[in-house]
Amino acid sequence: MNLAATYFGANGWLLEFGACRVLVDPWLTGQLSFPPGPWLLNGRLPRDWAVPDNLDLLLLSQGLPDHAHPETLQLLPRDLKIVGSPSAAKLVGRLGFTQVTPLHPGESTNIAGLTIRATAGAMVPSIENGYFISHADGKIYLEPHGFLDSKIESQSVDAVITPVVDLGLPLAGAFVKGRQVLPELLKRFEPSTVLASTAGGNVRFEGLLSSFMQMEGSAKDVAEMLPAQVKFIDPEPGKRYALTSKQSLVSPSS
Repeated sequence: MNLAATYFGANGWLLEFGACRVLVDPWLTGQLSFPPGPWLLNGRLPRDWAVPDNLDLLLLSQGLPDHAHPETLQLLPRDLKIVGSPSAAKLVGRLGFTQVTPLHPGESTNIAGLTIRATAGAMVPSIENGYFISHADGKIYLEPHGFLDSKIESQSVDAVITPVVDLGLPLAGAFVKGRQVLPELLKRFEPSTVLASTAGGNVRFEGLLSSFMQMEGSAKDVAEMLPAQVKFIDPEPGKRYALTSKQSLVSPSS
């Protein structure tokens, strides 16, 4: 069994299911800004990352630049298979990618040896996606804003990739709800591992909104509240983490 994850900061991951390599929401190079321009919010990575080799799939949870980063997308081969939310699928289609599968919440697809099921994620402003990613080597749930679809049934997963802090703005409230959602994720999915996402990677933000951003919670708080049987990883960017698959813990005779 081979199940592994490598973090690139912000929302970006490389997930390995056996020999299958999935790039998720990558921001690997260049700056990150949102309309109407960098004066509102502008992000910088502490370093650039090379595009991982031998990719089988690009998985995009949202069409916003911090998930579907235009400068990073330009580095990828146009025939790379892509699964994404409808807004992300439209974006990559305009960039010339040719093998694009849009998924609405509740829809599933089988691709590259994986079963990918979309769940309802954050409304930013349209409803974007979370995902269950299932393979013979393991199962992962990820959603980058801490929004849990109420229609999801309880089920066992090997790992959850989620923010573990809340991020918000005065009056507007939290737009990332990792601290709030984590207890329910643990109850509903019983993961072996929780990987912190979204707010990590030493990304530096500047601009008008950055001065008003508020954070509640911390990785230290999470490490102290998790049950002993759940491993918590606050990932170091660029480091590959081997994950425990529950399948590997079941003996052939059981």
